[in-house]
Amino acid sequence: MSDESTFLFARPSFIEGISRVMDFGANLQIYNDCATGEDADTMALQEDWEAIGGDISSAVREYEQ
Repeated sequence: MSDESTFLFARPSFIEGISRVMDFGANLQIYNDCATGEDADTMALQEDWEAIGGDISSAVREYEQ
């Protein structure tokens, strides 16, 4: 998964991933959040469309070659 379109996902490091194995109470779950749900949706949709635009640009360049 690229860095685009991942705003709402938790991206733990390797050590955090290992520690989550023993996190039975889900206390380490930290997600990116916004002031409102609408702000989060807007940011996530913007990043999704930027990722789609990047994919289309890559496909056009590859097709032209």
